[in-house]
Amino acid sequence: MAAFPGSVCPLKGPTERGDTSYTEGMPTLEIDCPVCAEVLELTDADRAELQVGDVIVCDSCNAEMEVTRNAPGEDFELELMGVLTQCPSCGEEFDVTDEMIDAAPVIESGDGATVSVVECPHCRARIELEFEETAGPA
Repeated sequence: MAAFPGSVCPLKGPTERGDTSYTEGMPTLEIDCPVCAEVLELTDADRAELQVGDVIVCDSCNAEMEVTRNAPGEDFELELMGVLTQCPSCGEEFDVTDEMIDAAPVIESGDGATVSVVECPHCRARIELEFEETAGPA
């Protein structure tokens, strides 16, 4: 997983698929989640309901992305807002944002991995987050 590789999600563009995710006559826009690389699919009908400022949440990693542009065709952009995380200490959920990651100290964990240390806003527990880099476009 990449921490926050960019502020705007890359678009793969509209596709017409033969599987159940495709609705006849409705092209699907595929968007790569900038955190886990899961493909998020939006039909034209889905996009018609979205307005600038709306938030889309990735089902796989809970990354929250705000719609920053939604014009006809392929003119669609999302900005990563944060990743919903559950504190292992108090169990409360909170967003890990770009600002938190930028301000977090980076240390080497007990197993030798490089981790960012963020603080739970609820109980102030220090939480180690490990991010894996994803390969960029080929």
